[in-house]
Amino acid sequence: MSTSVKPNLANKELIRDGAFVAGKWVTEAAETFEVTDPANGEVIATLPDQPVTIVDEAIDAAYESFKTFKNTIPRERATLLRKLYNLMMDNAEDLGKIVSWENGKALPEAIGEVKYGASYFEWYAEEAPRIYGATIQPSNPSNRAFTVRQPVGVCGIICPWNFPSAMITRKAGAALAAGCTVVIKPDSQTPLSALAMAYLVEKAGFPKGTFNVVLSHTRTPEFGVKLCESPKVKKISFTGSTNVGKILMKQSASTMKKLSFELGGNAPLIVFEDADLDTAVEQAIASKFRGLGQTCVCANRLYVQRPILDKFASLIAEKVNKFVIGHGLKEGVTHGCLINSKAIEKVESHVQDAIEKGSKVVVAGGRLPELGPNFYAPTVLSNVPQSARVASEETFGPLCAIIPFDTTEEVVKCANDSNVGLAAYVFSKNVDTIFTVSEALETGMVSCNTGLFTDCAIPFGGVKESGFGREGSLYGIEDYTVIKTVTIGNLPKRL
Repeated sequence: MSTSVKPNLANKELIRDGAFVAGKWVTEAAETFEVTDPANGEVIATLPDQPVTIVDEAIDAAYESFKTFKNTIPRERATLLRKLYNLMMDNAEDLGKIVSWENGKALPEAIGEVKYGASYFEWYAEEAPRIYGATIQPSNPSNRAFTVRQPVGVCGIICPWNFPSAMITRKAGAALAAGCTVVIKPDSQTPLSALAMAYLVEKAGFPKGTFNVVLSHTRTPEFGVKLCESPKVKKISFTGSTNVGKILMKQSASTMKKLSFELGGNAPLIVFEDADLDTAVEQAIASKFRGLGQTCVCANRLYVQRPILDKFASLIAEKVNKFVIGHGLKEGVTHGCLINSKAIEKVESHVQDAIEKGSKVVVAGGRLPELGPNFYAPTVLSNVPQSARVASEETFGPLCAIIPFDTTEEVVKCANDSNVGLAAYVFSKNVDTIFTVSEALETGMVSCNTGLFTDCAIPFGGVKESGFGREGSLYGIEDYTVIKTVTIGNLPKRL
């Protein structure tokens, strides 16, 4: 079994033992819950399992803070966000260690997540002063009209475990830049990154009540109901499963909230026979095994044109066999563990199903109990049929399922045969293929000839049951504002 591994932090204040509400650290609670290291099951923190009333307190604090924060000038908010960005970058290694410790991903990847997450604070520091309106000439020549964008209000932010730092920054950065205040509910498996961020928010000088973090393990559904049904909360932003997104959407209907959801994905990665094979393999590996496959945009279905199928599978296997799997905080480790036993069970069920339906085993993979309870060596399968469960269900784990195809029309049809549409990948040297296939794919994002595309400058989001709304880019701040039209009438005739 994996031996105990504890990060040595330069700034030990980043590890917090309570929630953050109205600018105060709240550690008291009748009940507690434990946060464990997924690599070995050891308890790394004991936090308050707060009552539902804490959500009301956080909402009230955010609501009162909004009354003044909404009137701060954009440049002031930009300065605060820039300070927060600098603090995250100054503490990037420590924050990365916290991500790795509670999430299980390898430290280099965890530090990469922190820096990527921090970039959203930098981006929105630059976007805050650029929330523009428009001037309009109505049909009545005596009238004039103009629009202003105003902050929507208090925002409830519900985040997943797979990116415990970056999922918060993508949402909170836009909200704070617009002049909104936030109540954040992190996943109870990975709350330490959210609390570390709250500590940095405090150090950056944000007004009390603008940034609140509430904690619960046993009452997560009740916390969600409170956020969705409160008339003081004007927007919900959620990243997670499609099923939970639908529940939150129903709960929010009673108050007609503004919503933005980034939900499930089942990303197809398509490799045409004219692609640069080495590049396609390298980028497929980067996409498929980032976070050991536990990302919403990772390639879940790898469609490879039949003439290059065997060569592609062989090169993938060669790369996968070089992975160094172990505790994310240990030096030299390239890939860590899965988040829990249910994640492993899902991978195993998809592998078994695909093999039973005729798939060829290229790399067997499987559990690694000698490392710890949640370690799984990647499995690579070739000649996977379209009827396999992995073709229609998101694995969210280290199964590389390679499906052969013959024609462009065939692969586009297979790729679009899904109720979700978040990301897709296309590899080809033919610009005609790139354009036609990209336009035909039913996804919110298409990445061509690269497996890593996320960036604060581009809009992130999906279509179909992958949700709606966009995070990042010049569009990201729109979801946290409302447009107000002001009309001035009965003006004198033009001179």
